[in-house]
Amino acid sequence: MSVRQSLLAILDHGACYGSQLRAEYERRTGARLNVGQVYTTLERLERDGLVEGAGVDDEGHLLWRPTAAGRAEAATWIAHASLAEGRDEVALKIALAVTFPDADIHGILAAQRAAVREALDAATRDEGDAVSAAIVLAARRARLEADLRWLDEVERITADAEPFALSEDRPRRGRPARSTV
Repeated sequence: MSVRQSLLAILDHGACYGSQLRAEYERRTGARLNVGQVYTTLERLERDGLVEGAGVDDEGHLLWRPTAAGRAEAATWIAHASLAEGRDEVALKIALAVTFPDADIHGILAAQRAAVREALDAATRDEGDAVSAAIVLAARRARLEADLRWLDEVERITADAEPFALSEDRPRRGRPARSTV
């Protein structure tokens, strides 16, 4: 989930200061967020013209509110579908390891499977206090269950995989060696 858009969406419902915004994020999602990340994100949102200062509260906290552009970005984000995109670090690690002659693929898959099962057990024991937290936990459980099915498929795919050495083909471009003189 995008922290940037999440904070904008929360601010669209009322001005908040940084720690308040963090607390609202955690209350609404059940997910932890570092307060430093909140303030860094607010600074970037301000730089990008999506939030602005809204004065200070009675205790001297700097309040933030979205600009018109920030409200539009939050509304667009909430209304449109989101897919989990980007690099899958676990898949890339396993894909890389299967090419190495000394990699214990069965051990790697067993360790990954054990970690996923442990996380799934924890997610199954944990129940959210609010509907929003329960939604996040249900999604986590579903993804972990899918990860277990995926690991079974990876085990099947890698059963006959052959590792290989570095390629003899060399790219024409590269960084030249530094002079040691």
